[in-house]
Amino acid sequence: MRKSDRLFQLTNILRKHQPITAKHLAEKLLVSERTIYRYIDDLSLSGIPIYGEPGVGYRLSEGFELPPIQLSSGELEALITGVSFTASLTGKHLATSAHSLLSKIEAVLPKASKLIPDEDRVVRVPASHRDSEAYQVWGKAHSAIVKKCWLKIGYNSLSEIVTSRTVFPLGLFYWGGRWTLGSWCDLRGDYRDFRVDRITKLDLCEHATPLPEGVSLSAYIESKNKI
Repeated sequence: MRKSDRLFQLTNILRKHQPITAKHLAEKLLVSERTIYRYIDDLSLSGIPIYGEPGVGYRLSEGFELPPIQLSSGELEALITGVSFTASLTGKHLATSAHSLLSKIEAVLPKASKLIPDEDRVVRVPASHRDSEAYQVWGKAHSAIVKKCWLKIGYNSLSEIVTSRTVFPLGLFYWGGRWTLGSWCDLRGDYRDFRVDRITKLDLCEHATPLPEGVSLSAYIESKNKI
């Protein structure tokens, strides 16, 4: 991380958690206390009104606000592209949130940093996915992951065999062209991946058997890294 980014991060931490000691700042930024002292000096010299009190910690002067966000043309293009991918390739709820986020960011941008008009965008993401069944399935699966609910799914395998599975969903993964639902499969007693576009039915369900101890998203990812 660049030093300028750390200074910006440090300023935001001070705004949210003041007063805060150098020790706690060092823990949050994963640097030494000596580095924090240097950062505080740098911020003070740049005009940021930081005050320190022995035994209490650092604080910003009351009413201090950071200047409006400044984004380069490349950063703006990356932002729009990311929102477009999210809106087109996930589900309705997350797509709505993505557009809302973009509107909020645009509202606080200086006039010199306004978003690129639609007609001038050279990177575009087709919205055809929104009309597919997978778009609806993605949203339901995402909601189940957030709520930590079991799912009953109908699945059509690549060999065109339709089965019914009870799974505990852990994460959604995009592989450049398709999404997979990483899950704990009750039938197999192991982690399994299901292509979202091949899920024929998906419903929340009650499951009497508790999730085995140790089953988690991080454990699922670790199991995949071993393959």
